[in-house]
Amino acid sequence: MLCKRDVPSAQTDFMTTRFFNTAGPVRPQKNYCIPPLDRLDLDDVLALIRDEKYFVLYAPRQTGKTSALLALRDLLNSNGAYRCVYANVEAREDMERALRAIFSELEIQASITLGDESLAGLWRGALDSAGPAGALQQVLRHWSAADPKPLVLMIDEIDALVGDTLLSVLRQLRAGYPQRPTHFPQSVVLCGVRDVRDYRIHSSAENAVIAGGSAFNIKAESLRLGDFSAEEMRVLLTQHTEATGQAFTSAALDTVWARTQGQPWLVNALAYEACFRNKAGRDRARPIAADDILEAQEQLIAHREMHLDQLADKLQEDRVRRVVEPLLSGGDEREFTIRDLEYVRDLGLIAQGDPLRIANPIYAEVVPRELTAAAQTGLVQDAAWYIDPAGGLDVDELLAAFQAFFREHSEHWVARLDYQEAGPQLLLQAFLQRIVNGGGRIEREYGLGRGRTDLLIIWPQGGRKRKFVVECKILRQSLERTVRDGLAQTAGYMDRCAAESGHLVVFDRTEGRRWEDKVFRREEPVAGGTITVWGM
Repeated sequence: MLCKRDVPSAQTDFMTTRFFNTAGPVRPQKNYCIPPLDRLDLDDVLALIRDEKYFVLYAPRQTGKTSALLALRDLLNSNGAYRCVYANVEAREDMERALRAIFSELEIQASITLGDESLAGLWRGALDSAGPAGALQQVLRHWSAADPKPLVLMIDEIDALVGDTLLSVLRQLRAGYPQRPTHFPQSVVLCGVRDVRDYRIHSSAENAVIAGGSAFNIKAESLRLGDFSAEEMRVLLTQHTEATGQAFTSAALDTVWARTQGQPWLVNALAYEACFRNKAGRDRARPIAADDILEAQEQLIAHREMHLDQLADKLQEDRVRRVVEPLLSGGDEREFTIRDLEYVRDLGLIAQGDPLRIANPIYAEVVPRELTAAAQTGLVQDAAWYIDPAGGLDVDELLAAFQAFFREHSEHWVARLDYQEAGPQLLLQAFLQRIVNGGGRIEREYGLGRGRTDLLIIWPQGGRKRKFVVECKILRQSLERTVRDGLAQTAGYMDRCAAESGHLVVFDRTEGRRWEDKVFRREEPVAGGTITVWGM
């Protein structure tokens, strides 16, 4: 089943059609969408509510949680068996002010959704008589008993509450739980970025850190809302074609999937950029091609769209750094705990399965760019220095310049980076990024235990795309072994990418070794050609 859509027409003006949603819950009459309830195991969810369970729905930001909750609320209210109210409780003030904000939101939502005006006086009296530590329990007890229909409560952004406020809300829900369904909500759904088991609540009143699982030990189940499947992504994009007549080429569809791995905001954002913000893409007679999707990706990153900016901001947290830094360096060292890994996975930055990797290529592109943004600004290299009269990129000259730069400035520049273990690789990427911003792009592959970082420079020239592989390795064994392994890896990557040349960069971070012993350039033969090896 698809959402209701407009009558398809190739002449439909782009301003009057539905569009791809990148902000807030979906509205089927306005947005292309996968029906939100189709993304849940609805039978299981309804069974949890029927069986009077309290449960958690969690997923990374802008994945579709709120859309799913609102659709579930409307379904429950439409069948006449329940009273269901949704409330967003994002409030960070002291406990009493936070409770007032929560009650005010519940009052508004109950009025809008159910036409229920009873909360207006109820919660103010409860705060006066029970105080913030007991008012929520008292309000929910009276509210549940006031109507024979069971009350279902959905609390969104629960993990935006902090400290004693979050602890109090969880404990009051737990305290009233035995009185359900006649004197407390039959079911409560807590929704946030993380599972409640992962909360570490800093209580000022108790001078202790309380685990969310102990404060809310009545949770029956935790449900994670996943990304789009490849089929759901295609269904979503096809809605645009059916509404406007504008097609996505098969290569474009493959590119959307390859770059996003189904992350809902990214899918919608790429399509919106390509079909609505790009002026050429507004021509509905013109199909959307793979290059349009790649250009859309560059625009999203360049504009620092809020979704990407919020994700990048998390890179400054120590528990995120402990997970991400070894991915960037390609090393085997790991300082992170399972709690760190669960947190970064809940953020959506790391993929759910093995091997350990960044969740999708767009995030993999954003991470090094964000970490090297200041370095790029400080570099004085000019792309024109490395472009020949025919418009080609001289990668050999570019790497020679980086080698000289790295020898003279690396100690100072790497020390400025937050992720110093991956500093050499990041500094090289900053240097290259500043150059290729003039017309090309870089694709990156890295991950824990790979022993290398693979960079692919794609440079348009004369109607074709020239490809150059740059592989980075840290010297961890003998130089001969490192070069031998690196040549095989570089040659394999060149073959897979159909690159015309390959370069292996070996960073020697051995303490006390002279630069004269670290810096070299030599050509090494491989099957079908040569690879240039750069020592630094």
